[in-house]
Amino acid sequence: MAELHPLLQVLLLQAGYNTIVVMLGAAALGAATGVVGVFAMLRRRALVADAVAHATLPGVALGFILAVALGFSGRNLSFLLSGAALTAVLAALSIQWIANRTRLTEDTAIASVLATFFAFGIVLLTVIQTLKTGGQAGLDIYLLGATAGMLREEAITLALFAIAVALIVALLFKELTLISFDADYARAHGFPVRLLDLAILALVLVVVVIGLRIVGLVLIVALLITPPAAARFWSDHTGRMTVVSGAIGAFSAYFGAAISAISPDTPTGAVIVLVAFFLLLASIVFGTARGLLVRAIGARNLRRAA
Repeated sequence: MAELHPLLQVLLLQAGYNTIVVMLGAAALGAATGVVGVFAMLRRRALVADAVAHATLPGVALGFILAVALGFSGRNLSFLLSGAALTAVLAALSIQWIANRTRLTEDTAIASVLATFFAFGIVLLTVIQTLKTGGQAGLDIYLLGATAGMLREEAITLALFAIAVALIVALLFKELTLISFDADYARAHGFPVRLLDLAILALVLVVVVIGLRIVGLVLIVALLITPPAAARFWSDHTGRMTVVSGAIGAFSAYFGAAISAISPDTPTGAVIVLVAFFLLLASIVFGTARGLLVRAIGARNLRRAA
């Protein structure tokens, strides 16, 4: 019997146990980013998500330094992700404060915060390279993502966080949908629009932080936005769009992680995002709601009817 191609073996879960766990964890993350990304896109929070993602770099570096100072391994996941979450929250609050308390536009505030936090992170990474401790080489995975070497406990933790995010979206789905399309109507009928906006931002923060290990801070925003963008070509209904977006995100992460598993030197995040982008291109052409092919057929039918 002919042996299956290595990639097909991995996709069919015929690889090692750790590889399977990582791929399933990546798929869960992809589903969560796809679901959360729908509301980030509809509420036009993509740029904020980008700034928040880049703001995690100094947090990762500070987490490394603190872990080493306290006698732990510099790559301790709890310290790294806690630091990333802290600086991400600080970045989000900084953007909000600048936009509300100054005459600068939100875009300007976002650009300023993004550049400042990212530059601070680069400086801290340079400082870390001078420390006489091990583990510095592993920090680059938080820039571009990596699955090689991920522990089973890490993958399970990421999957659980991703599932929790999806459940929260399901519980708040009606309210999030309402403010995404008509915030003024929601506010007039007593819905806490500001609080719901903060909930969306909090979900983005969580997804960004848990996605650092797999996709990396540079490309996590692409995984937040590309699946929802693709899903819009398949449905105009928010519920169906959310499901499709989650499915595209899950498949992109699963397939990208599989490629990374057979080619460990390939940046996981880049591969996942490329898979998502190719699915976006396919959606633009073949999407049943707004695809170019459907629109061309509809236009031709209209001309014939005329």
